[in-house]
Amino acid sequence: MTFIRVRRASRAGLLACGCSATLLAPVAPARAQDPVTRAIAPAIDAADQEVITVNGLRRTLTTGHDTTGLFRHSLGFSTYSAGGVSALPVLNGMADDRVATFVDGMRIASACPNHMNPAMSYIDPDAVSTAVAIAGITSVSQGGDSTGGTIEVDRKDPIFARNSKILVTGHARGDYRSNGGGSGASGSVTVANDWLSLRYTGSYSHADDYHAGGGGQRVLSTNYLSFNHAVTLGVRRANHQLALTFGQQDIPYEGFANQYMDMTNNRSTFVNGKYTGDFNWGTLEARGFWQRVDHAMNMLSDKGGHSPTTGMPMNTDTRTAAYSIKATIPLGPRHTLGLGSSFDHNGVNDWWPPLQGSMMMGPGTFHNINDGHRDRLGHYVEWKAQWLPRFSTELGLRSDLVMMNTGPVAPYSWTGMMSMSDAMAARRFNAASRGRTDTNFDVTALLHWHPLDSLMIDGGYARKTRSPNLYERYAWGMGNMATTMIGWFGDGNGYVGNLNLTPEVANTASTTITWHDPVDNAWQVKVQPYYTYTHNYINVVRIGALASGLSKLQFANHNAQSYGINSSAFVRLWKSDAFGTGELHANLNWVRGQDLVTHSGLYHQMPANGAISLHETWRNWTGHVEVTLVKAKSTVDWLRNEPRTPGYALLGLGGTYRWRNLTLDASIENVTNQKYDLPLGGLSLGDYRATGLLGPLPGLGRSFNLSLSAAF
Repeated sequence: MTFIRVRRASRAGLLACGCSATLLAPVAPARAQDPVTRAIAPAIDAADQEVITVNGLRRTLTTGHDTTGLFRHSLGFSTYSAGGVSALPVLNGMADDRVATFVDGMRIASACPNHMNPAMSYIDPDAVSTAVAIAGITSVSQGGDSTGGTIEVDRKDPIFARNSKILVTGHARGDYRSNGGGSGASGSVTVANDWLSLRYTGSYSHADDYHAGGGGQRVLSTNYLSFNHAVTLGVRRANHQLALTFGQQDIPYEGFANQYMDMTNNRSTFVNGKYTGDFNWGTLEARGFWQRVDHAMNMLSDKGGHSPTTGMPMNTDTRTAAYSIKATIPLGPRHTLGLGSSFDHNGVNDWWPPLQGSMMMGPGTFHNINDGHRDRLGHYVEWKAQWLPRFSTELGLRSDLVMMNTGPVAPYSWTGMMSMSDAMAARRFNAASRGRTDTNFDVTALLHWHPLDSLMIDGGYARKTRSPNLYERYAWGMGNMATTMIGWFGDGNGYVGNLNLTPEVANTASTTITWHDPVDNAWQVKVQPYYTYTHNYINVVRIGALASGLSKLQFANHNAQSYGINSSAFVRLWKSDAFGTGELHANLNWVRGQDLVTHSGLYHQMPANGAISLHETWRNWTGHVEVTLVKAKSTVDWLRNEPRTPGYALLGLGGTYRWRNLTLDASIENVTNQKYDLPLGGLSLGDYRATGLLGPLPGLGRSFNLSLSAAF
């Protein structure tokens, strides 16, 4: 069991609220005396290296190389299964674009009609310093244009030496996973004095197809290869600090088991700047970033491979540029004012080159999104008040102007019989007025009450608004093949956009009750019920049929509701010099969503699930035994032919030994090699192409994992 020290946040920075704020590593619970303490890992500086591992958040082997794995035990968190490093985040049943995801302050949109490159795929878990998931109710300063919550993942801030000395520090890590032959390596090195810091970080990860539990079936299209590089330059003077990060990611290939396509190349280049300063009037944070993504899809060998005359090439080129400014101004000892402004530009070109000799995919280029753009200008004001030592409130207002448009499009052929439906759709699309401007506003009202030393009650209401993404509005193709190339749901269906979509408006009420030991932090129980009613929820209607019982669907606005309860608990069982420290941890999440027009379940709602684990720490050893429990999935979205999956229980074992600057991790996942299907895995389309059998995506079988890391 690894604990990370929790620092107290200033009242100007954080207010405990009726939401889930989770550090993604086991954290010692904060003492109850400070109502504004959040479980957030601090950025590392030279003075803290003896307390916190060099990696900041120290991921476990079961995290793998997908950064979403850091959130495994967060309240209300789950994932849509995708590629090996590209799962899509879900908070309280709301997924992907409905969750505002920031990586180093960058709000990154997926540059792909299948969302194969979500924001968290651009950072390796070992590079993460802090990671926070806030489900449901979020402060207006934590992003708009979302309805499900906020995820913030940050690299380490630059570190500096004390006095005028030269600091050289870093870490290296290597790991191996038996199932799929996965391997990885990562490292960083920093050279700094007391005002200048230079850091390089890099990582590599690779895996072949994994094998499912039970009979050991090979699950096709689950292989991947990824490289990440980043250089951070930091400058510090008095109360001011500037950090510039330059980075590049290369993914030469990544299989997607629940998509018709695979990723055959993804290159991201970015520049990210962050300034923080303390002034007499308050604090200022300013960020700016630019990113270019060149993305290519086709079919890897598991799906038949590709050549100049086979497969289906699909290319996407995006440019993202943004700024954000946040000012925090104390208005006295009890009141704080927050002001902010941000702008995000996302430009997309999505085209499908012709295939040589193909009558269906040629002779011209299919222009799916032609010079599309989605620009968002947002402003907010936030007032935090500490009325009494045990009672505080927060009120926030936010406006977002979302401007979208795209140029004229084209099918593979304007005259060919196989392209007739796409040609007709393209003519209608080009003749339509395509520019759209949405004026959105959000409201957040939160309160924190600490009636007893052992009891905290957080509650609130939020009105959150999200505009459609480019594909929900502008995916225009009507042919069966063209529609099945659109969609990030892993369900095998085909999707068509809708120019008439209006923004979603989600009204959420939530409360969090925390009962804990105020003296020795020996136990804690947290319960969080919530309810959300969404006007104009972007769901689907059926407009046609495809093979194998699948459907052609068009995005449409419906009203919907979702409700659920999240809970977690821990208790210290023993603590002594002879036997070390033993703790029992447990969590349980349940959500239910319903489309109030079709009366279908909302798509990909995780069934009741939880985990119970025993952790032991003795001297340099730590170990754990964990059982993951998932109920059968019986409530499904019948419009999308969502499969039902049986319940299952998985046993995991793990241990860590630390000696000086070395750390050895070993674990066994799915010890009993249990056969199970992933409730949010969608359909195993890679296996379907090879076998003709269409079914849910199988989960990972038994895997022996080993990792060795060194710090200096």
